[in-house]
Amino acid sequence: MTTHNEFSRCVAQYDPHALPVSAAQAITRQWATPVTAVERVALRDALDRVLAVDIVSPIDVPSHVNSAMDGYAFNGVALRSGAQSVELTVVGKALAGHPFDGHVGAAQCVRVMTGACVPEGCDTVVPQELVERNADSASIMFAADAVEAGANRRLAGEDLARGHVALHAGRVIRASDLGLLASLGIGEINVRRRLRVAFFSTGDELRSVGEPLDPGAVYDSNRYTLFAMLRRLNVEALDLGVIRDEPAALEAALRSAAESADVVLTSGGVSVGEADFTRQLLQTFGDVAFWSLAMRPGRPLAFGRVWSGEHPGLGRPALFFGLPGNPVAVMVTFYQIVREVLLLMSGVASQPLPLIHAASLRPIRKRAGRTEFQRGIACQAANGQWQVTPTGSQSSGVLSSMSEANCFIVLGHEEGDIGEGERVSIMLFHGLI
Repeated sequence: MTTHNEFSRCVAQYDPHALPVSAAQAITRQWATPVTAVERVALRDALDRVLAVDIVSPIDVPSHVNSAMDGYAFNGVALRSGAQSVELTVVGKALAGHPFDGHVGAAQCVRVMTGACVPEGCDTVVPQELVERNADSASIMFAADAVEAGANRRLAGEDLARGHVALHAGRVIRASDLGLLASLGIGEINVRRRLRVAFFSTGDELRSVGEPLDPGAVYDSNRYTLFAMLRRLNVEALDLGVIRDEPAALEAALRSAAESADVVLTSGGVSVGEADFTRQLLQTFGDVAFWSLAMRPGRPLAFGRVWSGEHPGLGRPALFFGLPGNPVAVMVTFYQIVREVLLLMSGVASQPLPLIHAASLRPIRKRAGRTEFQRGIACQAANGQWQVTPTGSQSSGVLSSMSEANCFIVLGHEEGDIGEGERVSIMLFHGLI
């Protein structure tokens, strides 16, 4: 049976009751084992998939020396005559896909279009805008200092040489990568299978969209934000709905989720309320590494492992994240704790979220001893410097603050109050949410 020490080995400040965010991130990274199964997919189905093996270029890109612009190709030796101008006879034309295969003499040139093969014996291209053509276009003239020898041509293999790695394993395939792979003549690639993540909400007060609201009931928003955040990561999301605060129902849901998924996410049910059964159940057929963070919002967050069998070690295991019930806390804990684990388990090379510095336009109250992720509105001043304003109420139940904001204001574990004009770290939502 896994112990707390196994989950927390090599992690300083281990305290399952109130773990610093950095320590929680270190623990969860230890248990982020990538999926091993590999699938072969066509390029059109590869967007946002995780590359399983390095792609080695089978050809040179470009495959031939070609012109970088429309102009005239000639031998750069003609520039060394000492004369102020160069006059060349035009002996042919080269178009992309239609090379010139004749002989080009020392005082001759070939009209070339962008992407066309530079003829044998030519090593320089003068742009068409810099030349004067005679009336019958049989010859051209240009200043000798208008171009240097070897200019305006792209060498074979200059972009990517045959045998070199074009894309490394662990890369999330982007639109530009599809184009690159197509340029290599590659039509199928090996990718990791998509991570399977099961999620559900807990609480007798929750109602699904479309159901009437009884007194004291609220609509379940967390499953929609979780679904959207999971979809952004291109994992296979399994929505198990709303599970009532009843031990047998919760146990069945957790076992079923562990049987079918690599990771199980729940929202609600991990604090210290009388009806919060999830944490109690995990202690019977799961392993819990921690259940509370020195973090705001998101203090009640459980992490461990659940098993589909009756006891730990029996059946199929899945990593477990018990997220808070408050909507903002769900999103904050997902992005600060869960997201990296899901990416690592998907086989993605580590991609820490970037932080930038900004001046706070308002004072911010902050208690040392916990990490805070406040919602803010960031913009660039006229001088190009970033500045940020908190959105107002930072309650973890005010979901509208996430829609209004465009960044997290990240206040470190040891930081205290922030004065107006002081620099803070911010994490922009663009590309994240």
